[in-house]
Amino acid sequence: MQVVITSKSNNLIKKAKKLLKKKYRDHSYLIEGWHLFEEAEKAGAEFLNIFVLEDYADRVSHFSMVTYVTPEILKELTDSKTPQGIIAELAMPSLPLENLKVGRYLVLEDVQDPGNVGTMIRTADAAGLDGVLISEKSADIYNQKTLRSMQGSHFHLPIWRTNVYEACQKLQNLDVPLIATTLSKESVSYKTIEYNGNFVLVMGNEGNGISEQMTKQADILAHIIMPGQAESLNVAVSTGILLFQLI
Repeated sequence: MQVVITSKSNNLIKKAKKLLKKKYRDHSYLIEGWHLFEEAEKAGAEFLNIFVLEDYADRVSHFSMVTYVTPEILKELTDSKTPQGIIAELAMPSLPLENLKVGRYLVLEDVQDPGNVGTMIRTADAAGLDGVLISEKSADIYNQKTLRSMQGSHFHLPIWRTNVYEACQKLQNLDVPLIATTLSKESVSYKTIEYNGNFVLVMGNEGNGISEQMTKQADILAHIIMPGQAESLNVAVSTGILLFQLI
């Protein structure tokens, strides 16, 4: 007979619920649903706690850190209206910037919508990139909305939250060209970009685009020609167009 937690005031539940707020996510975060759970397991992620409905006991029997909860308690640990029966607390990986090597990277400079951030990381994963660099002012990748948009892609490629200007300079010092997207007199059509196979692609903030600092630092400024009347493209859509042209 399993012990099932039914009280919202249980200490473990109260502690886990705090992880829905960014200020409490120092060392761990929550994932929800079987797809993310299986992706985490495949990637060898470090599980700290697993909260699951009793009906699914057989699916988590090989784990020791399992806590059985009622559907009401499970709802406390997610912002999803229809949780899928499992929520897990995972340790955050720590990635040293020394791991940066020659390759193909996506940089998010102050992209603030969690859905955009998640979609862009998933696109980088689909394109087979070597990693993603995210500025401090970009949306948190462990936000529930970002996690849903990423669909587990953060288990497939390294993601650094860092000073992106220094990281880009480090890659430029390794002869990896920095391609930044902006519409200006100096920018060229993305279809005409010449590079050596490796690249760093920088996508800017939804409203303001890339910063002046990034504009000056870039080796190539590129834009997407739009024959229609829309003023701009969504940043995640633009990322897809550019990445699949570059790879």
